[in-house]
Amino acid sequence: MGLLDNLKARLEPAKGKVSDLAQQHGDKIDRGLDKMARTVDERTKGKYSDRIQTGTGKAKDAMDRLAHKEDKDDKGTEGGAAPGGTPGGTPPAGPPPAS
Repeated sequence: MGLLDNLKARLEPAKGKVSDLAQQHGDKIDRGLDKMARTVDERTKGKYSDRIQTGTGKAKDAMDRLAHKEDKDDKGTEGGAAPGGTPGGTPPAGPPPAS
Protein backbone atom coordinates (compact mmCIF):
# COMPACT_ATOMS: atom_id res chain seq x y z
CA MET A 1 0.00 0.00 0.00
CA GLY A 2 1.44 3.34 -1.04
CA LEU A 3 1.70 6.47 1.04
CA LEU A 4 -1.30 8.16 -0.60
CA ASP A 5 -3.46 5.07 -0.19
CA ASN A 6 -2.50 4.92 3.47
CA LEU A 7 -3.38 8.61 3.95
CA LYS A 8 -6.71 8.21 2.17
CA ALA A 9 -7.61 5.24 4.34
CA ARG A 10 -6.81 7.16 7.52
CA LEU A 11 -8.67 10.31 6.45
CA GLU A 12 -11.85 8.55 5.26
CA PRO A 13 -13.56 8.57 8.71
CA ALA A 14 -12.80 12.29 9.10
CA LYS A 15 -14.43 13.07 5.75
CA GLY A 16 -17.77 11.80 6.97
CA LYS A 17 -17.55 13.79 10.19
CA VAL A 18 -16.63 16.98 8.33
CA SER A 19 -19.48 16.41 5.89
CA ASP A 20 -21.94 15.99 8.76
CA LEU A 21 -20.70 19.17 10.43
CA ALA A 22 -20.96 21.09 7.15
CA GLN A 23 -24.57 19.93 6.77
CA GLN A 24 -25.48 20.88 10.34
CA HIS A 25 -23.71 24.24 10.44
CA GLY A 26 -23.70 25.40 6.82
CA ASP A 27 -25.50 28.65 7.57
CA LYS A 28 -23.01 29.55 10.31
CA ILE A 29 -20.09 28.75 8.01
CA ASP A 30 -21.57 30.97 5.26
CA ARG A 31 -22.02 33.85 7.71
CA GLY A 32 -18.45 33.39 8.94
CA LEU A 33 -17.09 33.45 5.41
CA ASP A 34 -19.05 36.63 4.64
CA LYS A 35 -17.85 38.30 7.84
CA MET A 36 -14.24 37.33 7.10
CA ALA A 37 -14.54 38.66 3.55
CA ARG A 38 -15.95 42.00 4.76
CA THR A 39 -13.17 42.35 7.35
CA VAL A 40 -10.40 41.61 4.87
CA ASP A 41 -11.98 43.91 2.27
CA GLU A 42 -12.19 46.75 4.81
CA ARG A 43 -8.60 46.29 5.96
CA THR A 44 -7.30 46.27 2.39
CA LYS A 45 -9.50 49.34 1.63
CA GLY A 46 -11.24 47.56 -1.25
CA LYS A 47 -8.02 47.02 -3.20
CA TYR A 48 -8.65 43.26 -3.58
CA SER A 49 -12.47 43.20 -3.57
CA ASP A 50 -12.77 41.11 -6.74
CA ARG A 51 -10.28 38.52 -5.51
CA ILE A 52 -11.92 38.37 -2.09
CA GLN A 53 -15.35 37.81 -3.65
CA THR A 54 -13.96 35.10 -5.92
CA GLY A 55 -12.24 33.33 -3.04
CA THR A 56 -15.31 33.57 -0.83
CA GLY A 57 -17.49 32.14 -3.61
CA LYS A 58 -15.10 29.24 -4.14
CA ALA A 59 -14.98 28.52 -0.41
CA LYS A 60 -18.79 28.49 -0.22
CA ASP A 61 -19.03 26.20 -3.27
CA ALA A 62 -16.51 23.79 -1.73
CA MET A 63 -18.43 23.78 1.53
CA ASP A 64 -21.70 23.12 -0.31
CA ARG A 65 -20.12 20.22 -2.23
CA LEU A 66 -18.81 18.79 1.02
CA ALA A 67 -22.17 19.15 2.77
CA HIS A 68 -24.04 17.42 -0.06
CA LYS A 69 -21.35 14.83 -0.81
CA GLU A 70 -23.55 11.76 -0.33
CA ASP A 71 -26.07 13.06 -2.92
CA LYS A 72 -23.46 12.86 -5.69
CA ASP A 73 -21.08 10.24 -7.03
CA ASP A 74 -17.32 10.76 -7.18
CA LYS A 75 -17.54 12.56 -10.54
CA GLY A 76 -19.65 15.30 -8.94
CA THR A 77 -22.77 14.49 -10.95
CA GLU A 78 -26.09 13.42 -9.53
CA GLY A 79 -27.43 9.96 -10.19
CA GLY A 80 -24.18 8.54 -11.56
CA ALA A 81 -24.57 9.89 -15.10
CA ALA A 82 -22.17 12.30 -16.68
CA PRO A 83 -23.74 15.54 -17.90
CA GLY A 84 -25.42 14.93 -21.25
CA GLY A 85 -24.44 11.30 -21.34
CA THR A 86 -24.84 7.91 -19.82
CA PRO A 87 -23.11 6.49 -16.74
CA GLY A 88 -19.38 6.39 -17.30
CA GLY A 89 -19.39 9.52 -19.45
CA THR A 90 -20.07 7.89 -22.82
CA PRO A 91 -22.10 9.99 -25.25
CA PRO A 92 -25.76 9.10 -25.82
CA ALA A 93 -26.48 6.66 -28.64
CA GLY A 94 -27.94 7.90 -31.90
CA PRO A 95 -27.26 10.74 -34.29
CA PRO A 96 -26.42 14.19 -32.96
CA PRO A 97 -29.38 16.59 -32.67
CA ALA A 98 -30.11 18.73 -35.73
CA SER A 99 -29.61 22.44 -35.28
